[in-house]
Amino acid sequence: MTPELVLWDWNGTLLDDVDLCVAALNRLLAAHGYPQRYDHAAYKAIFGFPIEEYYRRAGFDLARHPFPMLAERYMADYIPASVACPLAAGAERALAALQNAGVRQVILSASPLGTLEAQVAQRGVAGFFDRLLGLDDIYARSKVALGLAYLRENGFDPARAVMVGDTLHDREVAQALGVDCVLVACGHQPESVLRAAGVPVVPDVPAAARLLLA
Repeated sequence: MTPELVLWDWNGTLLDDVDLCVAALNRLLAAHGYPQRYDHAAYKAIFGFPIEEYYRRAGFDLARHPFPMLAERYMADYIPASVACPLAAGAERALAALQNAGVRQVILSASPLGTLEAQVAQRGVAGFFDRLLGLDDIYARSKVALGLAYLRENGFDPARAVMVGDTLHDREVAQALGVDCVLVACGHQPESVLRAAGVPVVPDVPAAARLLLA
């Protein structure tokens, strides 16, 4: 059954920013004197939420380099560089197909709201979305409260909504919201990790849209 509402994750799902995130992590490590560097596979193996724990897995000593400082410096690098990040392959066609089928679409992101709004506007896709839901800080801690408030305020039945994301955290968010979940394996965590979530895992955003419209 086609859902009434799709809640999209942004980073790594609709926005193809994995290359940038790998590079920004390596630049942050270098700037603070750490010797380790990550390629895509190694990055995806350690990435996850909470972001503070991901920083620990990357090898940062948070006693010497506190998480708020690292997060601020990371975002100072990431935000201007993200202008060059493309939409995920086929994302615009997938969004249009869902819109044409009468599905409401929302972005539910752990990004700061201002960053999210700018990134969506830069790519010319704001018209596909009923709302953009982002956090009010740079620490990417949780988007559950945003999603719950949106569902409640707009009277959506969680049984008719689906979260589409690229990480196990998106599965956790979907569970907290009481909605179904589809994960795409083109983002920040590898397919082998996503398969453990026990929900449909598809290769990319167009495949997610086809599944939702089937």
